[in-house]
Order: sequence, then C-alpha cells, then structure tokens
Amino acid sequence: MNRNEKAELASTLKDKFTKAQVALFADYKGLGSNQANELRRSLRAHQVEVQVLKNNVARLVSKEGALGNEAKDLMDSVVGPTLVAFAYGDPAAAAKVFHKFSKDNEALKVKDSLMGTKRLSAAEVEQLADLPSKEVLLAKMLGTLNAPASNFVGVLAAVPRSLLNVLTAIEKKKS
Repeated sequence: MNRNEKAELASTLKDKFTKAQVALFADYKGLGSNQANELRRSLRAHQVEVQVLKNNVARLVSKEGALGNEAKDLMDSVVGPTLVAFAYGDPAAAAKVFHKFSKDNEALKVKDSLMGTKRLSAAEVEQLADLPSKEVLLAKMLGTLNAPASNFVGVLAAVPRSLLNVLTAIEKKKS
C-alpha cells in the first residue's frame, strides 16, 4: 500500500470516526471467518459497520488531532490485530451485541474504545452494554414526566370518590 492509498484510507476512516456515535475496538486474533461474518451480520441490524483497522493508518487518522487527545492516545496504544465496529445508530444496542458476542466467543476481546472524542475503557463498554435500550429509557422518561399529572388527577378524583363512599355507607345503614 503506497502513501496515497494510506492517506485516502485515513481520510475515509476519519469520516467514519466522526460520523459514528461510538467506535468499539476489539482484538479478534483467533476469530474464524464464519464467526466474523456472524458478528458482522448481527451488528448490521443495528447500523454498525465492522472493519479491520490498520494500526499505521489509525495513527495517521489521529495525527492531526481532529479527533481529540484521548483518541490520539488510544490510536497510539493500539497494537496487534484490531477490529473496529462503527455504530451509527444506538450506541447501547451496538455495545450489547458486541459484548454478548465477546462473551460467547473468547477469541474476541473488547479493548478501549471511543465514544465521540471520549475514550472508554473496556469496563465502560460493558457498562454501556448493560444500559437499557433507547426505547426503554424514553418510556421511563415519559413515565416520569407523566407521573405528576396522573397523581394530580388521582387526588382530584379522590374527593368525589370519598363522598360517594360516604353516601353509599349511609344508604346501607338506613336500609
């Protein structure tokens, strides 16, 4: 690969890093081609693109510092065969699939990753995988926003309900 091809590949990778919500790094040494295809297939459903990262090209991407110092430090520390999953959709869903696959296949080991320009440790990627999905979080938030109004309606409805209960008790007592 000559210098122009490396520069072109570096600019393509830079675009992917800037567009992705999260870039998950993993060591894939010992992962079979069928397993890699299975990983790609399962991640594709969550708007995730998987690519093998050339370490020298990764250093070219972060050399300018456009991705931030944490990304530059991460790229400089990347050694060995590295697989990167660029998640353009929900980062938690991508991390869940990635984490579950790494648990099922010991050959895939999650490394430090990037969320925007912030460096995530492997433990933080696991925490990201443990988060509920975006839909569940939105439902919880809407439930929290709806709770005061529901409680207020319940309080307002309690007064006539109590009056009705008293009237019903008086009626039973007289009959």
